[in-house]
Amino acid sequence: MNATDGNGNEAIDVAAEPADRRDPRVAVLTLGGTIAMTADPSTGAVRPALSARQLLDTVPGLTALGVSLRVRDIRNLPGASLSLADLDGLHTAIEAESADGADGVVVVQGTDTIEETAFYLDLLHRSDIPVVVTGALRNPTQPGPDGPANLYAAVVAASSARLRGAGCVVVLGDEIHAARTVTKAHSTSPAAFTSPGSGPLGLVAEGRVWSHHGLPYRTSARLTGDVVRDGVRVLLHTVTLGDDGLALELLLDGAADRCHGLVVAGFGVGHVPEAAVAPLERLAARIPVVLTSRTGAGPVLAATYGFPGSERDLLSRGLIRGGDLTPYKARLLLHRLLATRCQLPEITAAFEAVGRRG
Repeated sequence: MNATDGNGNEAIDVAAEPADRRDPRVAVLTLGGTIAMTADPSTGAVRPALSARQLLDTVPGLTALGVSLRVRDIRNLPGASLSLADLDGLHTAIEAESADGADGVVVVQGTDTIEETAFYLDLLHRSDIPVVVTGALRNPTQPGPDGPANLYAAVVAASSARLRGAGCVVVLGDEIHAARTVTKAHSTSPAAFTSPGSGPLGLVAEGRVWSHHGLPYRTSARLTGDVVRDGVRVLLHTVTLGDDGLALELLLDGAADRCHGLVVAGFGVGHVPEAAVAPLERLAARIPVVLTSRTGAGPVLAATYGFPGSERDLLSRGLIRGGDLTPYKARLLLHRLLATRCQLPEITAAFEAVGRRG
């Protein structure tokens, strides 16, 4: 029989373990996404509708794991509609579950923004308990929905002592990926999530975690302080062939006062067209500007190329080297640093430390 705790969360009783061993306790927090979608009878289009409890009811084999689950609905939105405020609220809920004795937390959401959610949570998460983010590429109305299998694997991962200290990880397709490295590399494939350059941390098989290598390098130790500045806005500019710098000039002329930071996704190891150099230098004199690579894997270099618009040239003009962070993750780190009122030297030092990956 299921019961409800004092906070209104539903506790699900499952098969008991021997009396001398406490069952692992895992909190399942849902935000919506494809995994929770059902079809509109009139149009056939799908949208988030299922609750956390309804999702868990679709997962075979959970009771055999001997894990005590507590479920809580946080939001029910498509992944694309989540905000940083939603994630701050989610982090608060994770902290509450940790303080209440949870051994791990599963976060369920849409895959559109999983890599960003996982990285943002990893920046904030201080506890040793694992936070496991999962979702689905196929909604429950499609043949072969992957949601139940992903939820099962996520619960296994969240309850595993092997992942204590791993921070936030992403689990889909039975693979475990570090928040630091994971990316969504395909729009529809159930095997969409990869970790370029490093591969997954491990996998889930036969109800247990199998590790491929050690725990990931964590970024959270590099950040301190609570959010004290609301309304921070960090923009992202992706450089393209033939970019004449006009978009950057428009930002300088019309919107720079409403922008607190900028991330540039440059070519290759951190290059931009020569026409973009002058406006970037002017922007870097006003706000922090972080240089990243649009390739999705590999680092921005520091001292190899020397032409106008090269990485060496841009760094000499005040841009901040983003290391091997993707543009999306660099944006989240810069946002958090600005929200905690870090100044330029602190921001530069944080990116240098994080970008080294150890």
